[in-house]
Amino acid sequence: MSNTDGRSKPHDPQQGSPARTARRSTENDRTSGRPRPPELLREARTQLAELTGMDAETVSSFERTEEGWSLEVEIRELARVPDTTSLMASYQVDLDTEGQLTGYRRIRRYERGRADPRGSDGR
Repeated sequence: MSNTDGRSKPHDPQQGSPARTARRSTENDRTSGRPRPPELLREARTQLAELTGMDAETVSSFERTEEGWSLEVEIRELARVPDTTSLMASYQVDLDTEGQLTGYRRIRRYERGRADPRGSDGR
């Protein structure tokens, strides 16, 4: 390791390597009982499918909020041939800090093969 003046810095065994520190952080998440992001996404998709009867195809956004988590999930609401004309919908899904679904709402519908008119949010 080197510091800003180019000299070597002695290794601090208490600090650990960056990879070891990252592993400890992941292990702490597992042992703390807090769900990890991949687990949250899987659980949110499962819960939404149970409520709507439709399977989520993708999660297009995922962010932490004061109340827990907020996701935007894409669902095929109506299959058509060709698939590029299938009717899709974006749902906002809210989760609490434990990963339980607290609410959802459809925020837009679109044909799979159509791009938003301007930008990703349609404005």
